[in-house]
Amino acid sequence: MRGSKLERYEKLVEQIRRCTKCRLHATRKNPVPGEGSLEAEVMFVGEAPGRREDELGRPFVGMAGNLLTALLREIGLSREEVYITNIVKCRPPGNRDPRDDEIAACLPYLIEQIKIIGPKILVTLGRHAGRTIYGLAGLKWPGMSKAHGAAVRATVAGVSLTIFSTYHPAAALYNKGLRTVLQEDFRRLKSLLSGEGRGRTLFDYF
Repeated sequence: MRGSKLERYEKLVEQIRRCTKCRLHATRKNPVPGEGSLEAEVMFVGEAPGRREDELGRPFVGMAGNLLTALLREIGLSREEVYITNIVKCRPPGNRDPRDDEIAACLPYLIEQIKIIGPKILVTLGRHAGRTIYGLAGLKWPGMSKAHGAAVRATVAGVSLTIFSTYHPAAALYNKGLRTVLQEDFRRLKSLLSGEGRGRTLFDYF
């Protein structure tokens, strides 16, 4: 089974590297499939690669990535223990928001990643990732102010898991007050992982 999982993953990565399904392939330097453990219990999904990620072909390796690594360390996790990817695998020019058709073109790759890894917790980083993952689960995105730090049970790509949403680390680089919010959300994530609690649930808001 492990060999089969690795084979599926390597085939997927090759498909992403050859992909020309949307306009982003024309301006990228390197596609950024994702990285981490294929046995990860926690999968992080961001928005899109930035300049540094585009240069290196790796997710979250710029300033926002450094903050994500620090947040993981604070709750006793390393990047090698989790899996990290983005909704779209190529950098949008000028770091603009990914467009709906670009997200739609790339979504099959993310769905296959979720199927291969089968995470217990799917952490969305930022509103684009949150909205997309909630949509895959058949849920209405309530907005980040309500969704952040909240856990909701769902089925995504046929995988039964918990969706946990928080702000994108890049946002905290420009709004220092968000770093405290991120740290608190990551502490809630740690509680989920340890089984000590479920954090807030979205049902509190409806």
